[in-house]
Amino acid sequence: MLELVPQAYTRADEAFDCLQTAIVKGDLTPGEKIGEVELCSRFNLTRGPLREALGRLESRGLLVRRPHAGVKVVSVSADELIELYRIRELMEGLAARQAAERMTDAEIAALRATLDTHETMIEQAQGQAYYQAEGDYDFHHRIATGSRNTKLTQMLLGDLYYMVRMYRYRLSTSSGRPHMALGEHRNIVDAIANRDGELAEFLMKRHIHAARKNIEQKIRDGELTI
Repeated sequence: MLELVPQAYTRADEAFDCLQTAIVKGDLTPGEKIGEVELCSRFNLTRGPLREALGRLESRGLLVRRPHAGVKVVSVSADELIELYRIRELMEGLAARQAAERMTDAEIAALRATLDTHETMIEQAQGQAYYQAEGDYDFHHRIATGSRNTKLTQMLLGDLYYMVRMYRYRLSTSSGRPHMALGEHRNIVDAIANRDGELAEFLMKRHIHAARKNIEQKIRDGELTI
């Protein structure tokens, strides 16, 4: 039997994680033009790992390269962002319904534990932000994988996932929104634990609908520049 050896965490991995977090948190803003020299200096990176990291970010759709224009952080219009959230509302609603039917009790317990860590992070941020790392640390990622729907998971966790993460953090910084979002997450998990797919779908759709309304309000108030 082959023994799997964990891959070493490389300097390129470090550069990738650093830059992806900077994009998600808005330290590198949508549409911002970036250069290698500036990034090396700003984030204390070396040229080789940086170039590999930029290629990976480009493949994820977080960076775009244009002839004679260099590399920029990807951006979407206000209308495109709203449409992304409309798509999420439908697709993640279905994912929550199927997660209620298919997630194991152990997976649900792990999801509750993840939300406990989120609550700690929100408190540390004094209720002003709700940052979720990707993968198993992300509530929405876990619901998608818990649906056991391969095609749905591929759509939710492809380019759509990374694009939306750019804006989710910025939109979580409204006063009171982090605690409200966490409460909504807990209610969805309760419905999943009770194997109530209909309620889980309704709550997820309402959760993302509320996020979309928050976006629309921020755009109208000039608080969100896209």
